Amino acid sequence: MDEELVWETLGAETAYACPGFDVIREDVRLPDGTEGEFDYVQNGDSVVVLPFTTDGDVVVIEEWRQPVRRVNRGLPAGTMEGEDSDPKAAAARELREETGYEADTIDHLYTGEPANGNTDYVFHYYVARDCEATADQELDHNESIRVDTADFDSLVQSVRDGTLRDGRAALGIMHYALFER
Repeated sequence: MDEELVWETLGAETAYACPGFDVIREDVRLPDGTEGEFDYVQNGDSVVVLPFTTDGDVVVIEEWRQPVRRVNRGLPAGTMEGEDSDPKAAAARELREETGYEADTIDHLYTGEPANGNTDYVFHYYVARDCEATADQELDHNESIRVDTADFDSLVQSVRDGTLRDGRAALGIMHYALFER
């Protein structure tokens, strides 16, 4: 049944490359035989962590986001790196690097494709429980991150009132609020 919708990829090239992502241009043939080009951003897999402290608060980050020119409140997150073969291990690494916290347990929450019409990004969401500050941050050269904690209900409210605008964080918070609480 899906075969009637499948596009055929005739060729592909990297149209633009930079640290963090590539833009891929593909020559494609649509089901009706029409040929054309399709460009998309190649990002790959990332992890997003909803980390709860031993007291039940959520470890959050505040990070400068250049495209929107403001400090953004969100959850620890990052791209899976070459040595990452397991998203769960990558989630533990990102939590430790961005916040200095480590979790007693980490469980899968949700996996989604946030914008599959123009990027191949896949977000693997994890809930980390009984997190404690155990180390210093190990930030990448292009990260400016402040660590804080927040009450989970206040995060839900900040999604509802639009003050938490990070889409990755909002999705993780709302998914947990709707299905896991």
